[in-house]
Amino acid sequence: MTSNDIPVRCRFIVSHTCSVVLSEHMEQWLRHTQGLGDDVCYLILIILFSFIQFHSLVALSACNFNLGKLMGHLLNLLHGTVFLNKMYFNDCPKLLKRKTCSYYGKSGKFQRYNGAPLALQGSGELANHVASSINHKIYISNGGELNGIPHIRTLREFPREELFGKVVMVRFDSNILLKQECDKETQSVFNAVYTIKYLHEARAKVILVSDWNMNTPELQLESVADFLSAILQTQVVPLQGISCNKLSKMNDLEKENIHLLNNLSNIKEEVANCFEFARVLSYGVDIFVNDSFSNSHKVLASTVGVTRFCYACIAGFHFEERLSLLKNLTEASRKPYVAIIGGGNLYDKASSFQFLASRCQGFVFVGMMSFQVMHALGVSIPHNLVDHKVFNEALDVVRLCRDRNVQILYPKDFWCRHKCDPKQLQVFPSQAILDGWVPVDLGPVSLDEVGSMLTNCKKIIWIGPVKFVDSSKYTDGAFKMAKILDQLSQSNCEITVVGTMACKLLRQEKSSLSFINMIENASVVWEFLKGRKLPGVMAVDRGYPFEINWNNIYSDPAQSLVVDIGSGNGFFLLEMARRRPDLNFLGLEINEKLVLRCLDSIHQFDIKNGYFVATNATSTFRSIVSSYPGELVLASIQCPNPDFNKPEHRWRMLQRSLIEAVVDLLASNGKVFLQSDVEAVAIRMKELFLRYGKGKLDLVHGQCNGSQSEWLEENPFGIRSDWEKHVLERGAPMYRMMFSESSKGSLS
Repeated sequence: MTSNDIPVRCRFIVSHTCSVVLSEHMEQWLRHTQGLGDDVCYLILIILFSFIQFHSLVALSACNFNLGKLMGHLLNLLHGTVFLNKMYFNDCPKLLKRKTCSYYGKSGKFQRYNGAPLALQGSGELANHVASSINHKIYISNGGELNGIPHIRTLREFPREELFGKVVMVRFDSNILLKQECDKETQSVFNAVYTIKYLHEARAKVILVSDWNMNTPELQLESVADFLSAILQTQVVPLQGISCNKLSKMNDLEKENIHLLNNLSNIKEEVANCFEFARVLSYGVDIFVNDSFSNSHKVLASTVGVTRFCYACIAGFHFEERLSLLKNLTEASRKPYVAIIGGGNLYDKASSFQFLASRCQGFVFVGMMSFQVMHALGVSIPHNLVDHKVFNEALDVVRLCRDRNVQILYPKDFWCRHKCDPKQLQVFPSQAILDGWVPVDLGPVSLDEVGSMLTNCKKIIWIGPVKFVDSSKYTDGAFKMAKILDQLSQSNCEITVVGTMACKLLRQEKSSLSFINMIENASVVWEFLKGRKLPGVMAVDRGYPFEINWNNIYSDPAQSLVVDIGSGNGFFLLEMARRRPDLNFLGLEINEKLVLRCLDSIHQFDIKNGYFVATNATSTFRSIVSSYPGELVLASIQCPNPDFNKPEHRWRMLQRSLIEAVVDLLASNGKVFLQSDVEAVAIRMKELFLRYGKGKLDLVHGQCNGSQSEWLEENPFGIRSDWEKHVLERGAPMYRMMFSESSKGSLS
């Protein structure tokens, strides 16, 4: 068989997609397909490409595969006898466990769920040979999947000792803390109060900020300060006005007091997320704590804008607990899962049904939206109740439910009020409402059907009010619905109720034995269900979503650790791991594709003291490295953020939170190695480490008293990264420095 015998489509792909050498490999493999049809060869080629795409040419040469055996596997695959991952080498134990935020009561402790698939956040599937060796899966990021809420940094995980003496601004939720009927025993109030008290007890200088109704005389600034003082049992001092001068005096204020800024309600710059207003609002603030979950769907200066100016932005206890409830809506393991949908405005909420239909087995419509769905189903209803503008959306919902096998339950009867005599009420079947009558509440048959459908449910979400035309006075149906849910909650049914009206009814009806999750702000949930990102959540710093099993990563996890921050293609770290088997090496790199290649090299060369993690080290360094059982003896940052067209952007990675985390975790006599090919970047790194190093770091090798132009002449490790080689080969200098807690290091 000659190369000319290879099917035309296969040769076209080879010649137009591969390099010359890869073409030779492909043609060699394709010769084993003699006698197969063109379509079969084409399919084999696609499989081969999926195999090759994660391998470098060197790796291909080193693999030394038995081609006949490989083709045998491929042919077996075509006949359905083996799976693709059977081709690869071995199955190693799990390395990572996903952290979750299942919230349990007032203890503030979160259950860690160990059964989730192991994953890295990303946009593509991991190569099978990597997946089999480290048992990872990469989630595909697409708009339809909504369980991709980022894992954020929380006050619970933030080092308590780092709060001492810091100026901390808390954006609290006035809808939770400023209610006249504020009940400290409810979960929301308890967590909101606990956030502030926790910070105060940690000796932070706390500034409170929020918005509230200006039309209520009882809610003037001084009155609000007194009200909060009573709840917190700590003096809250009002600060009139918002200015840099006023906030800059926070260092002189007494730590024993908590301070309250003026109401943001009528400040237009707040709603506009004004850059200058956010800068003034956060002036002198070290840490921002967002505890106003009800504003997560808005872009405000006090929730989003201020995060640009604070070195750490984290979620409070209330925010974290509310977010965990939101995440819980995506879990569909408990079935049947039914959504009770009230309210109206189908046009605005139509996109949310994609999410609900992907998880729920049934929809129960109990509001004005039900008439549009009934119309799409062909049920005869009064013309004045039909919104023809949303007919297509209603039809899409019906088709979606049909395609997903989701049951639809709509009201079969209504309590109706006569237009001319509001006191006259009568029950009508839904398809036989007479002229002059308007529906105001669910009828008895409808409520019985709802109760029957929900009886065997294991999970329920109720979002949107049981509300019809002018039905504010008629709430009997909603009350009965609340009773049904209260009873179901006592029989192992997980229930989440969304919306102010529904939550209020549940509080009145629920017994002491029931447990129902309640989220008052429905707007946040609807935005989430539509697949939109919540600005207030996205503005908070990221955390690392996994617990790392170090015992399965390193042969000896007790060895001292070296961390390369921004490890790139991993050449430096891989060579260091080869030369120093007495140390463990960890690369933290935000580029997922580079991490995949590095993990592939770890697997191919059987490196037992090296590993790489796809993460943003700026926010996750502390949570990752603090769990390591051994000592951190070296942290390195080499040529950060290599945007070669914009070198001024290279120091964005090096923020105060990262420097403090490195300094806090560095072992006694540990080292920090920094280098860059841009002098301004190197000078900036040096200044930042000296500024935020808490006085624990000293420059070594005679750099302390020298000028800024004095750098380490040689790489102290004798191993150069690819970019370092490139810089030196073109005759350009590298600017290197070494910090240490002592005059001598253990690695030099």
